[in-house]
Amino acid sequence: MRTLIAPGRRRAGYTITLVITTIVLTVVFVVPLLWVVVSAMKTAVELARVPPTIVPETWTPGTYAEAWDLMDLGRYFVNTIVVAVGVWAVQLAVDVPAAYALSRLKPVLGKGILGMMLLTLMMPAAVLLVPTYLTIADLGLLNNPLALWLLGAANAFTVFLLKRFFDQLPVEVLEAARIDGAGQLTMLWRIVLPLSRPILAVVSIFAVVAAWKDFIWPLLVFSDPARQTLSVALQRFAPDTPVNLLLAGLVLSSVPMIGLFLVFQRHVLAGLTAGSVKG
Repeated sequence: MRTLIAPGRRRAGYTITLVITTIVLTVVFVVPLLWVVVSAMKTAVELARVPPTIVPETWTPGTYAEAWDLMDLGRYFVNTIVVAVGVWAVQLAVDVPAAYALSRLKPVLGKGILGMMLLTLMMPAAVLLVPTYLTIADLGLLNNPLALWLLGAANAFTVFLLKRFFDQLPVEVLEAARIDGAGQLTMLWRIVLPLSRPILAVVSIFAVVAAWKDFIWPLLVFSDPARQTLSVALQRFAPDTPVNLLLAGLVLSSVPMIGLFLVFQRHVLAGLTAGSVKG
């Protein structure tokens, strides 16, 4: 039975819809970013003008260097990098073995443990702030990056993603390694991890981005201004800093994460789709 729409028209309609959707999404996501980048190069007076100017009357790209020096952003970049790298390393060190155990070792209560871990994703983060803060304070870890590293160690979503990927790995390869005398740690290190590069890239980017943009927990933990991260420091400078300099600081703080995604976007897409189709 023939369809009412000819194949050529369906193809044209699909192309038009795809183009329109791409343009709309590009405008929605890119225009605000460009607006902030350009607005940071306006003077504070021009930035406060109503209605706003689209293109700066006087371009002042030196705003970025001025913001870097005024707010001492170099110090806070280092603090944030230390936090993000530590969260990433500790999270992988804990979550990869946990996901491998749930996927391949098949513990007796494995499904129940995974279910309880996923249940924590349904809990509002604010509910856990007070008990977590009191625990960290009792351990004497305030103003210490360990407070953020330990909090990001056990991530239920990361464990779930890794387990789903490990479930799709070919059993034949692991069985052959077991016959050759390889233990579980050897198989994890020499076989599973090399095959899991796509999903490891995904969870790594998720971990780094989450640690980089986190605000509430670093605000509670780092009372010492010299140890604060970028997100907390920019909020602290906001009341006494000209708006154009503050926007420049926000742009500078976003550049590493945007660059990270642009460099590893193929790995992210490959990791999210890997293992989705079996056979």
